[in-house]
Amino acid sequence: MTAPSVGAGEAVVRRYRPADRDAVAEVCLRTGAAGGDATGAYSDDSLMPEVYALPYVEYAPDLAFVVELDGRVGGYVLGIADTEDFIDWYAREWAPGFRERHPAGAPPTARRPAYTEAQLVADGADPERMRIPELDDYPAHLHIDLLPELQGRGLGRRLIDALRAALAERGAPALHLGIDAANVGARAFYERLGFHELASSRPDAPRFGIATR
Repeated sequence: MTAPSVGAGEAVVRRYRPADRDAVAEVCLRTGAAGGDATGAYSDDSLMPEVYALPYVEYAPDLAFVVELDGRVGGYVLGIADTEDFIDWYAREWAPGFRERHPAGAPPTARRPAYTEAQLVADGADPERMRIPELDDYPAHLHIDLLPELQGRGLGRRLIDALRAALAERGAPALHLGIDAANVGARAFYERLGFHELASSRPDAPRFGIATR
């Protein structure tokens, strides 16, 4: 997989295409360490995308939007309108194959990430982790990532605005997301957009929500 590179041209936010799959996986990996590059952090670089990106484009490609710049994908937002249905689909269609590919976490690499490989493998096999207490009021959820060189250009807001509009059209009244507690920049970003902390949020696992309209 070739790492995407981006330049200084005009970025375009557009809907996901099947040809974007590898680039989405690469962006997920390169932003998977609290916003930093997770390449080599785990024994298998496919782990992070297989938990936090690829199931989303498999299940709901029509709720995925990417940032394209100079012909390269450098960021995305991936959405789910009905998290409960996604949990059921994940348990039935995605988790069995994930468990076969990743039956157990390998010993720590030299990077020794705070989010260990054992935790990542366990999360990838357990869709019930997505069943938050506020799911009735915030049924949708998202994942968003931008390469560092694309941050600070207003592209994150454009991605989330595009997804919120698409979710509203689907009838989803509100969405939620979780962030890495170490990613203080992400917390500030969501608060600027009007996200508020949910009751189930914890210092070690912050969780935010917002209406789609």
